[in-house]
Amino acid sequence: MNFKIPTLVSALAVMFFSQSALAQEAPKYSYVEAFKPFFYTQTGTPTRSASGQPGHAYWQNSASYNLDVSLNEAKNELTGTAEITYTNNSPDKLGFLWLQLDQNLFAKDSRGNAVVPTSGSRNGAHGEEFDGGYKIKSVKLDGKDVKYTITDTRMQIDLPAELKALGGVAKIKIEYSFLSPKYGSDRMGIQDTKNGKIFTIAQWYPRICVYDDVMGWNTLPYLGASEFYLEYGDITANITVPANHYVVASGELLNSKEVYSKEEISRWDQAENSDKTVMIRSESELGKNNSTRTKTWKFKINQARDFAWASSPAFILDAAKINLPSGKKSLAISAYPVESVGKEAWSRSTEYTKSAIEHYSAKWYEYTYPAATNVAGNEGGMEYPGIVFCHMDSKGGDLWGVTDHEFGHNWFPMIVGSNERLFAWMDEGFNTFINELSTEAFNKGEYYEKKNIAQMSGYIMSDGFEPIMVGPDNMKENSIGALAYFKPGMGLQILRESILGPEKFDKAFRTYVERWAFKHPTPWDFFHTMENVSGEELNWFWRGWFINKWKIDQGIKNVKYVNGDFKNGAQITVENIGQLPMPTNVQVKFKDGTQQMVKLPIEVWKRNTEWTFRINSTKEIDQVKLDPNSEIPDVDSKNNTWSSADAKPTEKVNLKEFTGTFGSKDLPMKIVFTEKSNQLFAQATGQQEFPLEYTGNNTFSLEMAQISLTFSQDKKSFTFKQSGREFKFNKE
Repeated sequence: MNFKIPTLVSALAVMFFSQSALAQEAPKYSYVEAFKPFFYTQTGTPTRSASGQPGHAYWQNSASYNLDVSLNEAKNELTGTAEITYTNNSPDKLGFLWLQLDQNLFAKDSRGNAVVPTSGSRNGAHGEEFDGGYKIKSVKLDGKDVKYTITDTRMQIDLPAELKALGGVAKIKIEYSFLSPKYGSDRMGIQDTKNGKIFTIAQWYPRICVYDDVMGWNTLPYLGASEFYLEYGDITANITVPANHYVVASGELLNSKEVYSKEEISRWDQAENSDKTVMIRSESELGKNNSTRTKTWKFKINQARDFAWASSPAFILDAAKINLPSGKKSLAISAYPVESVGKEAWSRSTEYTKSAIEHYSAKWYEYTYPAATNVAGNEGGMEYPGIVFCHMDSKGGDLWGVTDHEFGHNWFPMIVGSNERLFAWMDEGFNTFINELSTEAFNKGEYYEKKNIAQMSGYIMSDGFEPIMVGPDNMKENSIGALAYFKPGMGLQILRESILGPEKFDKAFRTYVERWAFKHPTPWDFFHTMENVSGEELNWFWRGWFINKWKIDQGIKNVKYVNGDFKNGAQITVENIGQLPMPTNVQVKFKDGTQQMVKLPIEVWKRNTEWTFRINSTKEIDQVKLDPNSEIPDVDSKNNTWSSADAKPTEKVNLKEFTGTFGSKDLPMKIVFTEKSNQLFAQATGQQEFPLEYTGNNTFSLEMAQISLTFSQDKKSFTFKQSGREFKFNKE
């Protein structure tokens, strides 16, 4: 589904949240908490390996459908029959079955309607008054009436005998009808045009709930915000509509010769071999068929979790071939009204569709369906296997963006079948991430604008948002854009660009897609896979970015020249202040115009809250800056830069004056001081030598041991201080 914050609102949000994010004191960084073990509460099982792949005994049930439906254009009514073949591959016997009746969201007394606030919502029917919801005529099992109970958007069928484990099959037939909403929770609807209505039809037949090894039956009601969790199977659909309508749908059209003219079929054949868009039904051909009869369109799609379709007399149709990595072909199709025509509008839809499918196929996993169809309707953007609905008024970069996004969903969750009811970020967030790469690749970056992640820190890490792992029905509606789309998408971008690197990330991400194609992964399967394939410990990142809402805040604490002289190099101290650590990139600019980059790995923060490193240089420093490419959403940018203009005068020191052997009458030990590479080292009797840091006024320190050594002006004695105790040493 598409979710877009307007540019102005986005800019204001950045300004507001950037100012308020630090209004309350943030918790301090704890490396023990960030890197503590036992992140994974679920260890490997026969069904789900600890490596992140399906286990040796992984199973999932399947549901195939034979669907017959008729559209009454005048009444906006659909009447249909669903024949469902359900296979129980689980090791459990099943005494009942659960089905989803999503159209019941539009019943007046639905739970979904009950949670729509007075201020309005994207979900529901936008106040339309109509008799919504399913009218169930009959439910049969193996040809016989069966007892069933409907609760809101769910139906429970009681089986007269338990369905056998490991392959038991139930055959269900349901007769039903419903009135289509004009605005169906931004997922389906009816759009009026000057050449007739456009029906975009989804959630239009009873669908089996998923029974899995994680929750058993997944029966959360459909409230509108959360999306879907469905079983895979083969689906055929016979769709009867007025004869002047043209139908596009998920999958392959089986009876083209019955519904298209010879000339139109010839154009389809041409499109299947053309990289350029071919017109199938042009604007000039609209309105020529005024038949009052009906026509039936037959479609089939295999290994799919859902089926959607659209029907209208107003459709202009065009198409072009899609080239897949294996050498196979698919077909990019667009269906839109005359109102949407234009070189900056839907006349480029097929080009956009073709490019998106080809990119994702080459990058992640080959597209599996015979066609990819983009339909202009009244939806902001909604996805189904092989077909998407996008708004008829979209143009230019907006049309590219929504087309690319909705077809990206054919990978998440159509191919990788995660549980959208609970984990919207596993489809919307993953898709938002891959959209960024696709947009950069499209037409030499025609619509690409590199995002300044650092500027989004205040918004994306606002205290007002819930954690990402909260389900979409369990968060404020105005949080969904941030928590299902932008923040998880940004998290994957940070993981790719700043933590793992593109090569390691892409290999791990492709492996995740391959492992869980047409299966049901959980967040833990994703986390395990990314760690096992990349070979990196990432629990600190999952814990901070996804499970909690930890903030990132790193700063430059100190910059000083070794022994007060830039010719000896410099020591730079950075600190991790926020709860979520990150690998740290430090840019050092010198006054002669040159620069040096230092990359500190995440391991620096496994047992430190601050870290000092040395720059070996003979040049004077002009500026030190963290995250110079704005790739990390640090909530406080003010402490990310050090400038020579702000530096205090430094005291130069001659280390050779402090060398020698010193003893104490109070301790049976001697300390020997030596100078190496412009640094003073100390070695106590029987101990390893350790480096000292000059802090000014003839004083050196070893901070990790809380030791300070203050020399006299003549350098012939010093006072050793540790934990409140003092000892005097004299030079021998």
